[in-house]
Amino acid sequence: MRKNVLFRSIAAVSGIAMLASLAACGDNTTASTSGSNGSSSSSDTTSSSTPISGNFNGAGASSQQAAVEAWVAGFQGTNPDAKIAYDPSGSGAGVKTFLTGATAWAGSDKALADDEVDQSASVCANNTTAFDIPVYISPIAVVFNLKGVSDSGKHINMDAETIAKIFDGKITKWNDKAIADQNPDLTLPDTAITVVHRSDKSGTTQNFVSYFKDQAPDAWTYDLSENWPNSVGQGAKGTSGVVSTVKQADGTIGYADFSAAGDLGTVAVKVGDKYSEISADGATKVIDDSELDSSVKGDNRVVVKINHATSTEGAYPIVLVSYMIACPEYKDTKTAEFTKAWLTYVTSSDGQQTASQAAGSAPLPDSIAQKDAASIEAIKTK
Repeated sequence: MRKNVLFRSIAAVSGIAMLASLAACGDNTTASTSGSNGSSSSSDTTSSSTPISGNFNGAGASSQQAAVEAWVAGFQGTNPDAKIAYDPSGSGAGVKTFLTGATAWAGSDKALADDEVDQSASVCANNTTAFDIPVYISPIAVVFNLKGVSDSGKHINMDAETIAKIFDGKITKWNDKAIADQNPDLTLPDTAITVVHRSDKSGTTQNFVSYFKDQAPDAWTYDLSENWPNSVGQGAKGTSGVVSTVKQADGTIGYADFSAAGDLGTVAVKVGDKYSEISADGATKVIDDSELDSSVKGDNRVVVKINHATSTEGAYPIVLVSYMIACPEYKDTKTAEFTKAWLTYVTSSDGQQTASQAAGSAPLPDSIAQKDAASIEAIKTK
């Protein structure tokens, strides 16, 4: 664990340093594919067999960090001269950095807003605008630290309304009737609940609260936003900050990408008449039961409308779909070559399996992988 934390810290610092000194362009040669699998669910599209070389930067969603570290290692397996840095600064910060032209791509736990699409025309070449494609699907864990429960490896059952009321400060004790009635087999202590939420602008936050907006609108009346909307509890920066803070005290509860949940307790969420424990398979099931948003502005965009109301057995409805954002045309051809090869690998079945092993994410469904492939193929490298 310490080794992983040290590695991620070094990667983040390296990414920040490189962002300060490098633009999105690199001195690489022509594009290549970095993963191959023969699966129809992958983006196995490439323009040449010459390995990529050069320096390239990305920034954004901290939820993707473990996956990106694994993707970088996998990509460099066949492109050893490609130097890639990723700053897990958060979705909002990553998109903002991308829109300055300082990075080749951004990672984001939310799709681009209309004004961001418009702004991207100044970064992408020939007045084209950026597109976003799903690359990482993962359930969002409602994590908690409660003596006698989480340390015994037990889940707590909750429905959407109960979770919403906890995070809005309307339920303040762990033995509140609303929680106890859903957990007759647990002895819950009279311990105060301490909410921990993201302090930074975060797509994970928006994905998390969008579940409340859809499933418990009377209990959660705030506008949808990447910023935490109330003053309940305490804020912490990034996924790692939330997890670290929850671990520090008894009675805490927060939310984080499943890959970061570790040995904390997790809430089993009510779906239909049953409760679904968090799992990658549960995330896949809800995405399979969702549709694409055809109303989004711009071309080549693949944006998922998550069906939080799913009744599919075993589906886990609090899920994030995390995107990579890129240009269909770049002002620097070599950056385009890298980005096309990079996204091809990330969305291939090889890349998706790599992420699943490293971060516990759910592989892209075939239907989404095929849409991704078409968007990636549209990137011009000549």
